[in-house]
Amino acid sequence: MQLFITPLDYLLLPLILGLVYLVAYRIRDRYYPIGHAWRPYFLPGLTVKVAGALFIGLVYQYYYGGGDTANYFFQSRVVNSAFSESPLKWLKLVLHIPDWYDGNYREYTSQIAWYTTLNNYAVVGATALLSIFTFNTFLPTSVLFAFISFSGVWAMFRTFARMYPHLVRPVALATLYIPSTFIWGSGIFKDTVCMFGLGWMIFAAHRVLVQRKFNVSSIALFLFSSYLIFIIKPYILVAFLPALGLWVIALYGDKVKLSFFKPLLFGISGLVFIACLYLFSHTFAAELGQYSLENIGQTSQVTRDYILSVSGDEGSGYSLGTIDPTPLGLLKKAPAGINVGLFRPYIWESRKIFVLFNALEATLFLLLTLKVLLAVGPVRMWRAFIGNGTLQFCLVFAVIFAFAVGISSYNFGALSRYRIPCLPLYGMALVLFYYSKFPADRKLLSFRLKG
Repeated sequence: MQLFITPLDYLLLPLILGLVYLVAYRIRDRYYPIGHAWRPYFLPGLTVKVAGALFIGLVYQYYYGGGDTANYFFQSRVVNSAFSESPLKWLKLVLHIPDWYDGNYREYTSQIAWYTTLNNYAVVGATALLSIFTFNTFLPTSVLFAFISFSGVWAMFRTFARMYPHLVRPVALATLYIPSTFIWGSGIFKDTVCMFGLGWMIFAAHRVLVQRKFNVSSIALFLFSSYLIFIIKPYILVAFLPALGLWVIALYGDKVKLSFFKPLLFGISGLVFIACLYLFSHTFAAELGQYSLENIGQTSQVTRDYILSVSGDEGSGYSLGTIDPTPLGLLKKAPAGINVGLFRPYIWESRKIFVLFNALEATLFLLLTLKVLLAVGPVRMWRAFIGNGTLQFCLVFAVIFAFAVGISSYNFGALSRYRIPCLPLYGMALVLFYYSKFPADRKLLSFRLKG
């Protein structure tokens, strides 16, 4: 068992928690005074993130005995060992400036397995930067990860809560309190950094496109968060760009007064954005790697064969059958992939305790989807979708992303982590569908279809 949580972690943890909550209280009291509609959700939202980071860290230490979060941490300690030799050398390692073969840094780069893998090393560098302030302790560093990641998730909440001030509570439930997002998106993981980036990217896009704040800070924030996601999980952008395109179309399509031209504008713009997405995927095929349009079909097939070979019937693997790794073959598997990405594992597919937790959450999403479908009706849902650009953005991103992870994960454990970026936006889509018919004081989670 890799021992990455030590007694020093437990000694420093109360101090770090105290500092984090001291800052959080000051932020809340300054920006969200008593009576502010968002105030009741700030500290609870942070608390579930911190609890999720601590919980998953303890699970990886005492249940799994190691894992990728431990590897990120151990390799960050190698980076931080350079600080005593030279703070400048340490900073260059954090920023991934030296080549791996540079003789002046080989003492360190030779011990960092992920130094040449930028998407993994980005997390190593971030961990090193934070853990230098926690004396290289795992749990306190995890708390800092959760705190910083919360800023992105809170930015996502702020965006939708500002757009729908009468729906603050359901918006908070969708963006802040989904269990998978605050467990897998809070500790020392790539997913945590991506949730941070996704939240700020949505926030910045809204400021620029909707609020029309074409200032340097908003544009810089969008570019920074986009780049952060691009170097860690570029396929998130593949789902984000067409969804953002629909958001833009809906926003500026409303300026067209003649209803005759709106469908034409929608169609032409949609084709343009599909072409741009195709061009993006091929231009950055090397960066997208296995998730480019050219490779995702083959990736899904190879992943399926590997997962099923190592997990078998007793593990948490699943199969979508034979997949033709062509665009048409992937399209045929779209319904099954989306279903997996959003609604599986089913409860009867749970052979492990953590898979059962994922199954309960997926079942809740399935029940909520059925409730919305039955309560609102397909016709009204379609009208709501056509008439609401934000709903289009949320649903299109969620569906594309769910499809991508559904056909490429082939393991329910991995799936529970990979799909977390789409869950808040799918939750928001359900909220907007439901409250397109019912008043804001009616509860989506009540499961009452009449009245």
